[in-house]
Amino acid sequence: MKHIARKRFGQHFLTDGGIIDAIVDAIDPQAGQPMVEIGPGLAALTQPLVERLGHLTVIELDRDLAVRLREHPHLTVVESDVLKVDFRSLAQQMQPPTGAANAAKIRVVGNLPYNISTPILFHLLDQVDVIEDQHFMLQKEVIDRMVAQPATSDYSRLSVMLQWRYEMSNVLFVPPESFDPPPRVDSAVVRMRPLAQPPDVNVITLETLVQVAFSQRRKILRNTLGKWLEEKNFAGEFDLQRRAEEVPVAEFIGLAQAV
Repeated sequence: MKHIARKRFGQHFLTDGGIIDAIVDAIDPQAGQPMVEIGPGLAALTQPLVERLGHLTVIELDRDLAVRLREHPHLTVVESDVLKVDFRSLAQQMQPPTGAANAAKIRVVGNLPYNISTPILFHLLDQVDVIEDQHFMLQKEVIDRMVAQPATSDYSRLSVMLQWRYEMSNVLFVPPESFDPPPRVDSAVVRMRPLAQPPDVNVITLETLVQVAFSQRRKILRNTLGKWLEEKNFAGEFDLQRRAEEVPVAEFIGLAQAV
């Protein structure tokens, strides 16, 4: 029985065999690695992944799809909204029973629902300490913002809040006709590797600072961030005669540390 894509779950199922092979090659799964797939859907990526891994854990919200997935002998199915999944707990459950001294970090992959992709990225950012790497298919314009450099139109709050913690690259373009039903946007695949030695910064301070800076991105920072820094009694040096999009990630981090 054919599964009808559900709009409320943002479902677009990948059907292009060539694209699927290219994504799996980019992920490069190795036998025995602990991996989690978010939103496996009709198992287009799931099947080739599990063939290379031997076992795969999947997170699926759609009850009908979860029932189908449970029929696969080499899948562990977590039927849940991914935003409610505790990845630290999941990583612990996925460790080999031998109790190795150094627990393996998990790899996370998925064709993320475009309507909640940003909340998912921030949910994983909060639990990045148990993650080896992430490969996600997303709306191309979201990935453009994720990997954007300063002084470009795509550089944004999302760029700063992910680049302080990940090394990221756009690895593959995916056209709408690769899906059923085809989305109205272009897609792409991003690779996200957590930095081995991220800067020591208070994340809440950085998050607030960046949010204030980009709240009116066309205005110079004196009008937005300047007032916030005054409230914090900041007496250090920082050039406020710029727009937020002109400030490199490292400078935002330095300011957060100074504040």
